Amino acid sequence: MEHVPPPAEELARLDRELAELDARRAQLLTRRAWLLAALRPTVPTAAPGWNPSGWGAPPGTPAQPWGQVPKRPSAPRGAQNVLLTLGGLLLTVAAIAFTLVSWGSMGIGGRSAVLAAVTLGALAAPAVLLRRGLAATAEALAALALVLTLLDVYAVHAVAAPDTDGLGFTALASAVLAALWTAYGLALGKLRLPLPATVVLAQWPLLFWAWAVGAPAPVVGWALLATAVLDGAIALWGKGAGVRVTACVGGAVMGFSALMVGLALSLTAPGPLGAVAPGVLLLTASAAAVAGAWRAPKGFARTGGAVAGLAAVAAVGGVPAAALPAGWRVLAYLLCGLALTAVVRSRLPGHAARGVLAASGAVVVGALVWALPPLAAVLLGPVTVLSDVWAGTPDGFRSALGSTLPWSELAAAPVVLALVAGLLGAAYRWWPSVVRLAAPLAGPTTADAGPPAAPAAGAPGTDAPGAAGGAAPWPGWTGWSGRPGAGAGGRGRPSAATLRGVVGAGAVALGWGALLLAGALLDVPHALALAGKTALVGVLLALAVRGGGAERGATAMPVTALVASVAGAVSAGLLSLASEGASYAVFGALAALFAGAALRAGAGVPRAVFAVAAVVWGTVITGLAGRSLGLAPHEAAPLMLLVPALTVLLGARLRRNPVALPVELTGALGALVAVGLAVSDAPFLALVLALCGVLAAGTAVRPERRPVAGYLAATLFVLATWVRLAASEVSFPEAYTLPVTVPALLVGAARRRRDPEASSWTAYGPGLAATLLPSLAVAWTDPDWLRPLLLGTAALVITLLGARHRLQALLLLGGTVLALVGLHELAPYVVQVAGALPRWLPPALAGLLLLVVGATYEQRLRDARRLKDALGRMR
Repeated sequence: MEHVPPPAEELARLDRELAELDARRAQLLTRRAWLLAALRPTVPTAAPGWNPSGWGAPPGTPAQPWGQVPKRPSAPRGAQNVLLTLGGLLLTVAAIAFTLVSWGSMGIGGRSAVLAAVTLGALAAPAVLLRRGLAATAEALAALALVLTLLDVYAVHAVAAPDTDGLGFTALASAVLAALWTAYGLALGKLRLPLPATVVLAQWPLLFWAWAVGAPAPVVGWALLATAVLDGAIALWGKGAGVRVTACVGGAVMGFSALMVGLALSLTAPGPLGAVAPGVLLLTASAAAVAGAWRAPKGFARTGGAVAGLAAVAAVGGVPAAALPAGWRVLAYLLCGLALTAVVRSRLPGHAARGVLAASGAVVVGALVWALPPLAAVLLGPVTVLSDVWAGTPDGFRSALGSTLPWSELAAAPVVLALVAGLLGAAYRWWPSVVRLAAPLAGPTTADAGPPAAPAAGAPGTDAPGAAGGAAPWPGWTGWSGRPGAGAGGRGRPSAATLRGVVGAGAVALGWGALLLAGALLDVPHALALAGKTALVGVLLALAVRGGGAERGATAMPVTALVASVAGAVSAGLLSLASEGASYAVFGALAALFAGAALRAGAGVPRAVFAVAAVVWGTVITGLAGRSLGLAPHEAAPLMLLVPALTVLLGARLRRNPVALPVELTGALGALVAVGLAVSDAPFLALVLALCGVLAAGTAVRPERRPVAGYLAATLFVLATWVRLAASEVSFPEAYTLPVTVPALLVGAARRRRDPEASSWTAYGPGLAATLLPSLAVAWTDPDWLRPLLLGTAALVITLLGARHRLQALLLLGGTVLALVGLHELAPYVVQVAGALPRWLPPALAGLLLLVVGATYEQRLRDARRLKDALGRMR
């Protein structure tokens, strides 16, 4: 007996009814909560310990909905604040409109009486309201009083003193208002608005006074700096968070403006004496920032230290920079920035000292960024040689770069790089001394929290009964000394070995760049530039090879040397393409250097990179040989296969060595380049494909390469055959392919007889493809009916044999060829029918098909899975 209605339908209906009940219950609970809130003074509370839930909550206790908390009505205080805010805004708008519009229609007495009465009333009302506990109303009226005082000032200037200077009057008025509102805010300490408003008003007296008297730019800078110092004092000792935040914002704006004025004056000074006055301004700003950083919290202390350091560099460096040519001024600022590192021996608090060190680093980074454009020109400039290879030896290094940079203004660039590289190299050499000097700043200071305490005995996560005896505070703890549990550090901080490696890497990269830039600026001869670049590549390779066994965490320097050596080799190779002899000399030297580095390096990524680079340089040499012999690109293609052939032999020698696979893949890329060169000529393309097939077959002799190389060799041979037949304009390829297909199928059948588990693709795939695919390509261009008929019949027989004997290769190859032949035969009729159909019908049919497939998606998916499984079970 069946259910009426069916169980699924009944279950869905029950779910809908339960959802409606939940929604209705939530509405009732929300209404009940609102009623309870409205009657709260008269409704008794629930008994202690009672946890109301569900429908049975006692009267007076709001029940909780299932998994939800009823929305509480908005508090009366919130509504009151909204009303007060709107009222204050309306009063302010009315006061502004009265002052601007109706002021002129009243006499002097009426004006004074109205403004005085309204302003005094607005100022006095907050005191009365505060005594009655109406703080929000008092704040609203205080805001109105603030606006009224500003309007009073405007009115006084417009009526009583219309001829006075507006800037001077504004300066005096803002100072008076700041003093009055300071007293008012201190008198009514519960108001939060007057004192922050006083800070805002205090920003303008000095600045407007300087503008009013037409003071020069240095005086404006001093006015901005004095205002910033006042803001800093308020931020440190001000009352209330609002006052301090407002002072911080004002001090940041005014201080930044003062620094920009001083920096602009220093940069545009006509000489050293002219740079002294802005330097004094910048030094004063630096001293003020240090004084603030001495007492400020952690984040502000670091910011203050950074600002102080940058201001000091601009002040001190600006004086000698004004006496130097334009290309050397950066050196003066760099030296001053490096001098800031002496802060490690000062008594400045830790966070402020770190800020000063950050400023020093920022100056160094800025100088290095200034030197990057000429270095990039030296490295990337030789790319222009590719447009005219072997055009002749240039006159000098610069002429080969094709750059239009003003080299005379960049004379200090190599000096900057060399100076920073030397300092980093010295730090790398005497690293323990650097660590000892920086230890006070690296570890916890009196203002910092120390590292986490060692876990107690028996605490979870410890390996020993206790952490005494110098044990590491947590696993992986490494201090500045690089030993676990030593020095200051913390989770996420790099170890000493890592930091030393980074320092060494910077020294290597910058020293290499300095030498390259020196050659460009001196405009050395082309041959000397090539020799120098190649020698630098050798030095970098030596560093990379020596660093291959570096301790863990100190790998930055060898990695940098490796990257720089490859980049330098590419740049030197491009530069050598200006002349034939230089090209052979440079690429031959590069190939020898990288091959030697691959032999000397230990196992790992660097060795593979060296070997791959050596193969690339060898491939370039073979290309250059083809050009020297006057060969066309397609004629030089077989010559390009020399290096891939050598990589096949080398791979057979290395076998399972980790370097073997990268070397062979690089050789395969060289073979792909040869194929690309031969594409323009079909006979040479067939030759190159056949030679590549021979190389792949030679690789397939090795068992570890056979699964990939074997199929690749068969594909290449088939492609070579097709290309050769097409180049010979053969119209009956079966005469050439069937003699290959029949023996191949016989060999495949013999293998299947010996090994029934052998794949049908291995046994029959190459033989069938050798005939079916060329015949299919010809059939698609054959207007006659005989070839498609014979090919379709053969494909049908092969497909049936594959289905009968469960052979995947026969089924798929035969089915694919049969489908394509049928499509070729039906294509004209399909086009004719499509032209006769209405334009709307094809999209409609496509949409209907998509709907059907979507509706039966699960069934189609199961059918596809069954088909996949059936094909997978075939051999």
